[in-house]
Amino acid sequence: MDKGRFGVPTAAGDWAIAIGVAAALLATGLSGQHPAGALGLLGSVLLASGGLALAVRRRMPLPVLAATGLCAVGYQAAGFDVPAVAYLFAVYAAVRAGHRSVTVVASVAMLAALPLAALVSLHDTGQAFAQARGALEVAWLIAAGAAGEALRQAERRADEAERTREETALRRADEERLRIARELHDSLTHQISIIKVQAEVAVHVARRTGEQVPEALLAIRDAGREASRELRATLEALRDDDKAPPRGLDHVPELVERARAIGLDATLTIEGQHHGVSTAVGRTVYRIVQESLTNVARHAAAGTASVRIDCRADALAVRVDDDGKARPGSAPVPGVGLLGMRERVTALGGRLRAEPRGEGGFTVQAELPVDRTS
Repeated sequence: MDKGRFGVPTAAGDWAIAIGVAAALLATGLSGQHPAGALGLLGSVLLASGGLALAVRRRMPLPVLAATGLCAVGYQAAGFDVPAVAYLFAVYAAVRAGHRSVTVVASVAMLAALPLAALVSLHDTGQAFAQARGALEVAWLIAAGAAGEALRQAERRADEAERTREETALRRADEERLRIARELHDSLTHQISIIKVQAEVAVHVARRTGEQVPEALLAIRDAGREASRELRATLEALRDDDKAPPRGLDHVPELVERARAIGLDATLTIEGQHHGVSTAVGRTVYRIVQESLTNVARHAAAGTASVRIDCRADALAVRVDDDGKARPGSAPVPGVGLLGMRERVTALGGRLRAEPRGEGGFTVQAELPVDRTS
């Protein structure tokens, strides 16, 4: 439930104001001279209705503006000399919502209609105009509109200030991310490269001379290669500030080709037309395929992998299967890659499923809603 500034639910506050205005209008109307019989009952209903309509003024400012105006004209015609307080509230709400022109036109119409309504009940032109002026003082009308416009401008400035703060925070986060990337590159890339090269040279020399390669040296070489790959991936992620051309559906074949280059029998099937798919969806599909194939190469001990992308009218489905060592009943360890995929998919309103297959191996399936652009 929406809450106002002081923690009071907005709907409850609106109803409290509406009931209070309705009660005040009824009390004012019934305490003075008023007609009896059917006209009195009709006027009382219109007084209460005009006040109660204010309960939905935030959601429907223009209908409430029309309803309170008609109720005010109606009870004036019925013989109730009561100020159009509910209409002033409606003017404030309509102007606050940004409907200034419509509110001005409606108010001019009200200023013309109220004397006619009073004339119906009084049959005295002078008294009718005096009663109409009392029912809707122009000064109060202008004040209500000015208050609504002032608050609308204040809210607009507050929204702009909040947006500026968010943009500043994002810019600072980007700058810090790039600084960290530079520090990592300067402090680690060179040293890791040296370790990797030295270990590979030592292994190569040992094999050429026929010596047995120590297991520790092989472990250092493999760890150097893995650390180099991980560092490159980390630096790419840190430098990905969305200023470079985004990776998307058109770049998925490159991922499959890379997987083939390292010895994985990878296939790609794309069905349907993917033109017009939004950049966010395309980027998410690329990241899902990238992370899935990376996990297959590193951890799955798989020989084959298949990537299937199905572009439908209202959704895009992507599925990556492998024939690795995963078996039914073995719960996947939720690593950073899997959590990242799930966060990306959830942010776009989609669904992700990652689990062992019944026939062996692992499957990653995601379905993303599509908002196609022209």
